[in-house]
Amino acid sequence: MQIDRGAYPDAVTPWDDPAWRAAALGWLDARLEEAGVRETGQRRVRVRPWSVIVRVEAEDPVWFKAASPGSAFEAGLGEALSRWVPSHVLRPYAVDAARGWSLLPSGGPLLRTLEIGPREWEEALTQYADLQLALVPRAEALLGLGVPDARVGSLPAIFDEAVAGNGTLEAAERERLGRFRPRLVAWCEELADIGVPDSLDHADLHDGQILVADPGRYTFFDWGDANVGHPFCSLLVALDRAADDHGQEVVARLENAYLEPWTDGHSMADLRRAAELARRLSQLTRAGSWARLFPAAASIGDPERAAALLRLAG
Repeated sequence: MQIDRGAYPDAVTPWDDPAWRAAALGWLDARLEEAGVRETGQRRVRVRPWSVIVRVEAEDPVWFKAASPGSAFEAGLGEALSRWVPSHVLRPYAVDAARGWSLLPSGGPLLRTLEIGPREWEEALTQYADLQLALVPRAEALLGLGVPDARVGSLPAIFDEAVAGNGTLEAAERERLGRFRPRLVAWCEELADIGVPDSLDHADLHDGQILVADPGRYTFFDWGDANVGHPFCSLLVALDRAADDHGQEVVARLENAYLEPWTDGHSMADLRRAAELARRLSQLTRAGSWARLFPAAASIGDPERAAALLRLAG
């Protein structure tokens, strides 16, 4: 097997434990046999501080994913989403929700591998909004699956915990964040008053997490950073990535396309203000996602969490 450790060659993960590796590969072998998948080439392993992924070469490649304990909910979430919003997500071949393991099919090319323009981004973001709207009634069920709670009312407490628990922040940075906290609370109150309901926030939505299932139809995957919170928090990464590729001038166009499905009961002006606030506050939820690493690699996330907190404070 080929092993890719990326920028983290020294990160200790369960892959380095022979017993864990034997159990995971045994589960993978059994699930492949049940699914009737015939391997056609060498397996490739991608080891990161937050997950272990095995690509299985077949007529249509399949992927085994082992999430870190902090993201173990991803397996059960993926299975539930395949029932609740099947046209928007992958349908797993198998999951072990208790261990955070999934076996996933190929879902088409990544959006980032294709020659696309703003129109394709508009279509993808509109369909993503449809997914989130369909999940609004499922917010409590999502929390029951173990998806982290980042609802607007809980963000000040999440902020306090993130600041207190980060050992890389210097005294001046802690003081700066303390001065910022009242503004954070005011933003949260204003955002809550606009009244957009909670849903699933991918928290790392970009063109490497979007598949082109069919012409004009997109599916969304890799939910390990997800939380239950303000849906518009998903815009931060998506719009930044689109602007990198197509220029800052596309941001308003794409934001409008995403917000249009939410206009029932809300003015576009209020939705734009909510999007502005949510994009700011999503730095906090992104800081939280860096805490979801394998325990032996947890310190790797501390500088990233600190940087996100400081970006939030401006």
